[in-house]
Amino acid sequence: QVQLVESGGGLVQAGGSLRLSCAASGRSFSTYAMGWFRQAPGKEREFAAAITWSGGPTYYAASVKGRFTISRDNAKNTVYLQMNSLKPEDTAVYSCAARSTWSALTIRNYEYSYWGQGTQVTVSA
Repeated sequence: QVQLVESGGGLVQAGGSLRLSCAASGRSFSTYAMGWFRQAPGKEREFAAAITWSGGPTYYAASVKGRFTISRDNAKNTVYLQMNSLKPEDTAVYSCAARSTWSALTIRNYEYSYWGQGTQVTVSA
């Protein structure tokens, strides 16, 4: 079982930056592929970024590529999402997710087994 807790959300002006953190419990964190998803009001949850268990290959949605960076520190059981050049359309609840042991990264939310509660990111114009 893995528990995920996000932090770092808040209110920021357009063009600003935020760094989200996702702290995981459990000994197997280093074996999980991790992802960040977001859900804006009235919209479906969408994929933002993912990273393999080793921190090697990463993958980004086209809407965030070049502005967001996903990384992880397995010694701290934490995955990060650095968000730069934020836009009002980035406003959403951001959630991290863990995929089962040794799995490859994926953009499909139904392939993730564990989810955090989410953290609100609001970008003002």
